[in-house]
Amino acid sequence: MIEVNPSVMMGKPVVKGTRITVGLILERLSFGETVNDLLIAYPHLSSQKIQAALNYAAQTLKGDTIFTRAS
Repeated sequence: MIEVNPSVMMGKPVVKGTRITVGLILERLSFGETVNDLLIAYPHLSSQKIQAALNYAAQTLKGDTIFTRAS
């Protein structure tokens, strides 16, 4: 349900068939909006698509790269 296409939103991961980015979904949820708020604001979304965006983000962050702060 998530796609990355260089021709859509400069290659950012989006909900397939939309211009709604995974980042937008994460940001709005982090600001305290609910899944229901997102469903109202974006009729093209479904709870399954929001869950897919969360899963995509979680899987992406599971990488083995460890970022450290420069001293």
